[in-house]
Formats: sequence, structure tokens, C-alpha cells
Amino acid sequence: MIELDPQQAAARHWFESLRDRICAAFEAIEREAGSDAAFAYTPWDRIDPSGGPGGGGVMGVMKGRVFEKVGVNVSTVGGTFEGEFAKSIHGAGDDPRFFATGISLVAHMANPHVPAVHMNCRFLNTTKRWFGGGGDLNPPLPIAEDTADFHATMKAACDAHDPAYYPRFRDWAETYFYIPHRKVERGVGGIFFDHLDGDFDANFAFTRDVGEAFLDAYPRIVRRRMATPFTPAEEAAMLEWRGRYAEFNLVYDRGTLFGLKTGGNIDAILMSLPPRATWS
Repeated sequence: MIELDPQQAAARHWFESLRDRICAAFEAIEREAGSDAAFAYTPWDRIDPSGGPGGGGVMGVMKGRVFEKVGVNVSTVGGTFEGEFAKSIHGAGDDPRFFATGISLVAHMANPHVPAVHMNCRFLNTTKRWFGGGGDLNPPLPIAEDTADFHATMKAACDAHDPAYYPRFRDWAETYFYIPHRKVERGVGGIFFDHLDGDFDANFAFTRDVGEAFLDAYPRIVRRRMATPFTPAEEAAMLEWRGRYAEFNLVYDRGTLFGLKTGGNIDAILMSLPPRATWS
């Protein structure tokens, strides 16, 4: 087991508590839709190549009537980066030791009018300590009201800490969640931030507010759209859009690369992939 200092323990505890509340909120939506779907939780352990304790995590997955597939993962891992990968990580170029704890969530919805979503919050330690994360909305069939709602909620969370955060992190999301070989954005954006170091208490408070903003906005959007009728053509559009989502996560996503390079659980790393997708 990894020994945690007070900051690491506080971050881990909060990520796990956010997981519990998000999963409860999503299961409540399934109940409202007449489904008894619930999350199945699978713990996993990581073996560090250096031989020390590597930590691990818990993969949570639910397949229901509203959520065709949603994964909510938490992990707390540590050890030593292998090879040249350390040079690509903030603060690890001269010392490959690391610690990371966080929550990662991806939801693919049964109804194409309900947007898919991604959310991640994390705390990493190398020779530096920083928070990163964000959330972005990924609708197969974008609806302006939902996009505005999601962005307004994220903006409020940002503005409570620094009025410069939202425009900066919104633009960062537009740049990051872009598929160069398709020349399209993955969705309608949100916020993305990384390497937020310095004042632990202030940065942790901001990261918590981002998680709370997600929990506020997304269930509201799901309830707004989950009973909307849809056509076979709209479902086909959703499945083709999911192919683009899969391409991004397999080719460009930093979290996928980090998990694979640090010996994480393969099923947990790839839980972001949709249950069905098409390429025409």
C-alpha cells in the first residue's frame, strides 16, 4: 500500500467521495427511467516496475436504460516512470518518481439527444505538485440550450476563483479536444486545465468546485433529454459520431497514454470507449 501524506490523502478521499455521489446520481436517473441498473465495481492493483508498492484503483461501470455505458474510475498510484516517458511529465525530467490520484468518468448515452460527457480531476506529484482536469460535453446531436447550460455552470465554478480561468480553460479545451486528422472538435467543449501548482489549498478548492459543477449540470441535462423520441437515422448519426470519440481517445488522449505507460488496469483505461460505434 502506498503511504500518503496529508495532501495526497485529502485529494484521494475527495475523489472517492465525488465518485460515490456521481454514481448515486446516475443510478437515481436509471430508477426514474424504470431501470434497476447499478454500478459494478472492480478493484485492481498495480505492480510498479521498480518493485515498490504501486497502488491501484476501482473501476465502476454501469450499463442501463439511459446510460448505455458509463464508467467512473478512481485510482491512486505511485512509483517510478520508465524510460523517456518521465521527460514528458511536468516536473519528472530529473526524477522519475511519481504519485497520482484522481477520478475519470465517461458516459455514452442510449438516446442520441442526450450528450455523452467526459470529466476528470487529478492530483499529481513529481518534483512538483499540481492539479489538472476539467469536463467537456460531447453531444452527437448538439442542442444549444444544453451547451449553454454546461458552459455557464463551468464558468460559474471558474469565476468563483479567478475571472481569467474560464476563458483560458475554455480555449484550452477547444485546443485539446480536437481531432487533427478529422479537422473537427470532439464535442462542444467545456474546460480543461493542467499543471495548476503552487497554492495547494486554493487549487484543491478550485478542483473540487469543478467536480461539483459537473455533478450539478450533467444530471440536469440528462433529465431534460432522456425521454426525447429519436429516429433510426439519429441513432446512426450517434454511432458514427462515437467512432470519432474513440479515435481521439486512442490516438491523442493524455489520460489513456498515462495509464498505459504506468502499468494501469487496461479495462479501466479503455472504459472510455463506446459500447457500439460505426465507421462508414
